[in-house]
Amino acid sequence: MFVHKKIKMVQCNFKRITVVPNGMDIIDIILSRTHRQTPTVVHKGYAISRLRQFYMRKVKYTQQNFHEKLSTTSRSSRGWMISTLFMETSSMGRANLLSYVFWINTSRNLIGKISKDYVKLLKYADSLYRCKSLMVAALGRMCTVIKRVGPSLAYLQLIRQHMARLPSIDPNTRTMLICGYPNVGKSSFVNKITMADVDVQPYAFTTKSLFVGHTDYKYLRYQVIDTPGILDRPFEDRNIIEMCSITALAHLRAAVLFFLDISGSCGYTIAQQAALFHSIKSLFMNKPLIIVCNKTDLQPLEGIPDEDMKLVMQMKEEAMKTVLGQGGEASSDDSVLLTMSTLTEEGVIAVKNAACERLLNQRVEVKLKPKKINECLNRFHVAIPKPRDQKERPPSIPRAVLEAKAKQAAEKEKRKTEKDLENENGGAGVYSANLRKNYILANDEWKEDILPEILDGHNVYDFIDPDIIETLEELEREEEEEDDDFEMDGNDLTPEEQEALAAIRKKKSLLIQEHRMKKRTAENRPIDIHKRSVSVRGCKRERSLGREDGAEAMDIDVNQPNKKLRLRSRSLSRSRSQSRPPHEVVPGEGFKDSTQKAKALKLNRKSVKKRNKDARLGEADRVIPTLKPKHLFSGKRSTGKTQRR
Repeated sequence: MFVHKKIKMVQCNFKRITVVPNGMDIIDIILSRTHRQTPTVVHKGYAISRLRQFYMRKVKYTQQNFHEKLSTTSRSSRGWMISTLFMETSSMGRANLLSYVFWINTSRNLIGKISKDYVKLLKYADSLYRCKSLMVAALGRMCTVIKRVGPSLAYLQLIRQHMARLPSIDPNTRTMLICGYPNVGKSSFVNKITMADVDVQPYAFTTKSLFVGHTDYKYLRYQVIDTPGILDRPFEDRNIIEMCSITALAHLRAAVLFFLDISGSCGYTIAQQAALFHSIKSLFMNKPLIIVCNKTDLQPLEGIPDEDMKLVMQMKEEAMKTVLGQGGEASSDDSVLLTMSTLTEEGVIAVKNAACERLLNQRVEVKLKPKKINECLNRFHVAIPKPRDQKERPPSIPRAVLEAKAKQAAEKEKRKTEKDLENENGGAGVYSANLRKNYILANDEWKEDILPEILDGHNVYDFIDPDIIETLEELEREEEEEDDDFEMDGNDLTPEEQEALAAIRKKKSLLIQEHRMKKRTAENRPIDIHKRSVSVRGCKRERSLGREDGAEAMDIDVNQPNKKLRLRSRSLSRSRSQSRPPHEVVPGEGFKDSTQKAKALKLNRKSVKKRNKDARLGEADRVIPTLKPKHLFSGKRSTGKTQRR
């Protein structure tokens, strides 16, 4: 989001720029829209005036659509010109873009002139053929103009694609700009203080465009811009990659961090880096400037030669002059010249904090400079009471307030945070924080109990029995005694009780054997719901008859070895479960005899016959079916059948 110095700084998201269609796409879109949005049928009864209006409407509508499409493209292209980064660094810059935009505007005007001329001719057309010919000629000339401007539209689409790849930079927010020679550690610094993932390689010009990251300082968001490396050479000899950095320095209001590689491992000496600093120092005006000496792990600043130290001191003096030239206070050496190492991360956070603090102070000073602050101060009035006697009454603070404030300060100093305790006891992974030490309990010893007092909203003590083990053992002993007593040997029973016991045991064994037989044959028997209902009614009838045949069923051994006896017993049980005839009268149904019931059933079947024939669900079914289903009355007619035209 770079802006020209003559244009107001605004934020723009290049990724949302609309796509520029090519010439053929515009022609297809407009002609299709004209065909869809205007009338298409001409009847032979139309008067000549109506025919003229018909074709004049098509020509005018097509011209309006072309005008809107080209105007939208032209407006968006003019908005792109705020990008100084692309215009000043590209081999095809602002002049080329203006020329292409000019051709688009010219094409729009030509289409308007063509429409005007042919509408004038259509007013005096004397036939349908003449009107149609003029309309075709008008649309053809408009499409020819669009085809000629096709290369301009294709070029604008390339510009849009290029600008969509540019980073989104807000020129109005707090910004830190990092510059210097290639391979001096700029990208490594950005990766350390932000979440950006800039590629870092041990060769020059790894960074070929701008990369933006974000960091926080004092609950404020700062954007950090990593620029490509700059070489010390004339302005006209710099390539597009270097011009990205130069343009950012020229047009962004940011704190500048000039990186120095004092170890010389980047391939450039300190003298060459100092020469670059002095050649671009005019771009540092009115910007907070910090000189960062990087790679101190390879070469400390105190160990460099005296000649190089003298160059570094000169650069520091220039930075101090820049601060004083902005109207700011004289900064200390620590705030202008800083050292760090991105490998060991020594001094990285100090450099970030110093740059953010300098930038914050500079922005506050800029806001206080305008005359508006004086206008605001004039609105305030401090009232001073007049003395009523000769006694002096100096301002005082109550003693209670001072004592409370001192007590709070003492408590704040004494209290240690978990971070302090962690650092004192070996750091992360060694010290484990005690989460129970701040529990509010009646006894502090309870904080270290393994079993909690409250669990899931319930009092754990309500569910604890201290004698649970003894109670459990007693229950087990009682169960063992009951099991021993349950087995009856029959010696203590009377003859009648022994006979009843034998009958019960026999009945139990029969039930078990019957259940096992049914379970074995259950997989081979089909499930018949009707038979099940019939058997249920048969069982009810058996109960009503007083279980006359029930005794016979109990006397038959279902587990007999003879297969014929088993089949006979099964047929007997089936004969008992047959349902009653439908005409049989059951008490409570309201019929006098079976003849009356049979007549009622016949009338019932006759009443639902029509409904069943229409396939209706019931009396409330009012659905009207499709009288002519599509699968029967659609498709090609066969030869000779014309009754369904």
